[in-house]
Amino acid sequence: MKLSRRALLRHSLALPLSAGLSPLLALRTIEAEAAPASLAIVMNSGEASVSVIDTASLRVIRTLPTMREPSHWALSPDRSKLYIADASGNALFIVDPHTGTSLGHKIIADPYQLGFTPDRRYLVINALRINYVDVYRADDLTLVKRFSPGEMPSHLDFSPDSRWSFNSMQESSTLVSFDLTNMTIRWKAYVGATPAGVLWHNGNVLVCVMGEDHVAEVDPATGKVLRRIKTGVGPHNVFVTPDRTTLYVTNRVGGSLAALDAVTLKLRRTYALHAGGPDDLSVAPDGKVWVTLRFREQVAVLDPVSGDYTTIDVGRSPHGIFLTSQLSQPGLITAELL
Repeated sequence: MKLSRRALLRHSLALPLSAGLSPLLALRTIEAEAAPASLAIVMNSGEASVSVIDTASLRVIRTLPTMREPSHWALSPDRSKLYIADASGNALFIVDPHTGTSLGHKIIADPYQLGFTPDRRYLVINALRINYVDVYRADDLTLVKRFSPGEMPSHLDFSPDSRWSFNSMQESSTLVSFDLTNMTIRWKAYVGATPAGVLWHNGNVLVCVMGEDHVAEVDPATGKVLRRIKTGVGPHNVFVTPDRTTLYVTNRVGGSLAALDAVTLKLRRTYALHAGGPDDLSVAPDGKVWVTLRFREQVAVLDPVSGDYTTIDVGRSPHGIFLTSQLSQPGLITAELL
């Protein structure tokens, strides 16, 4: 079945209710004698499950059940817990980031995208289905503030000093900035149709504008769009490599990955991923790029030098991905800062 452009843009919002699966999917496991040295943890939004991959053998060794729709992750400041957002399941699933085993879950209203502020004080959650941006205390996850800033809060990032957050509103075509010191809205700015991924980068904010096929560079003080960078069809999310030399943009509708120069933002190379619907990614210590393919039930492992890639079968609609090798990195670890 061929999906329309609008259906492809909104594919991430589809709930897995019609598939007839139990909300608590039976645990499938191929247990090893000891935990592998490195794992990839993949959130399958269309299957209410999390796939745990041994990155050495490229095999799924464990599948963890969730409630309904796992999407994104946030690593606790002490690196002891990986919080996985299950939006329509109204829960945060907690996984041991070292072993890829379940530590239970906590009931939270509609968590879709989430992130801890750099100062480790707050956890900010975009509740996409119910149109809230919620601010929780990071230490005990008590609700501090609830905002109603627009329709379908999608992705987010923060200023390095933790004063401001920047949250995209998919159905309102806006980027909204919050002051987390006095808990107020600083500004709302039109950035283009169906904005998604957000990244603070070199003093400005980058926003993937899926409906208009570009990444917008935004002034964080005013919300003014400074320039627009064409990357491909339906750019969904943007990530910076550990050495901060490359920005990767996943063009989900076009089925490609764009590599931009991190300083000039000029397009350096495009990798074809054959209509797989690339969504989120992470970079391994060997430089390989692990990319979730929403439309193919696979994760691609891409060699950015040759452009070749291999695939690993996972669950339906794989979304967020976390590599345990990131735990050895110093400093802040988020989904966007690889």
